[in-house]
Amino acid sequence: MSKTELTDEAEVVRTAVREGYAKIAEKDGSCCSGVSCCGSNVEDSVQLAKYVGYSAEELAALPEGANMGLSCGNPNALASLKPGEVVLDLGSGGGFDVFIAARNVGAAGLAIGVDMTPEMLAKARKNIAGYRKRSGLDNVEFRLGEIEHLPVADNSVDVVISNCVINLSPDKPQVWREIARVLKPGGRVAVSDLALLKPLPAEVLKMVEALVGCVTGAVLVSETERMAREAPLADIRLNPKQDYVKAMTDWNDPLYKKIMEHLPDGSGPGDYITSLEVMARKESKL
Repeated sequence: MSKTELTDEAEVVRTAVREGYAKIAEKDGSCCSGVSCCGSNVEDSVQLAKYVGYSAEELAALPEGANMGLSCGNPNALASLKPGEVVLDLGSGGGFDVFIAARNVGAAGLAIGVDMTPEMLAKARKNIAGYRKRSGLDNVEFRLGEIEHLPVADNSVDVVISNCVINLSPDKPQVWREIARVLKPGGRVAVSDLALLKPLPAEVLKMVEALVGCVTGAVLVSETERMAREAPLADIRLNPKQDYVKAMTDWNDPLYKKIMEHLPDGSGPGDYITSLEVMARKESKL
């Protein structure tokens, strides 16, 4: 495949993802018809967030509408954020993880969200006023941009987090290189994403809703490790969390129900897909 064909294919993926998440933003967080990684209403979004480890206190402190049910893990918990740190969230959506991170880093810190969907960015920025009122803090920013080309300076971020987003990128090695670029020496990564235990059947790969729903863009766990290592990042730790996919299946999530229709008899989504925690750091300069 030529470079032009690869570029064209990548733009098709970005357009599908951007349009899918614009619809989610415009529906004010409703993720119906299996077009996201979640259930279909506010109650389901809260249930999912609690299931993956967010506390009731964290959720109650969020601006209204920030929790859109798009999580597949809890990178904030993995990151162990400290007061005064600068944290960057890749694919920040309505600001869910940014607002939680901002409280953890406090007034001396900064939480930056980057998203390529203007509708999501508008929603997140609208939520800033509610965050300031509830927290008394003014330490969040939201920037429009692609995670393959982050609008962030070199060596400027203490921690990079991301929640079920990197799988959506058509150029994941470039995302990992960008993570390494923006991290300060000694900076760390805490990512929750979906990954594959084995390749998906061809019929599932054709599903546009499965792309937007964080499934068909996922790569093998071993590929994730390789990309992080080549970025280059060090001290890479991978923790598959297969209970997430089991929960999606047990809750009759519309997307996972449709995926099951295209799987071989006797198999389920959990045989192919897992939530994956990825932790790593950028080596310090000698």
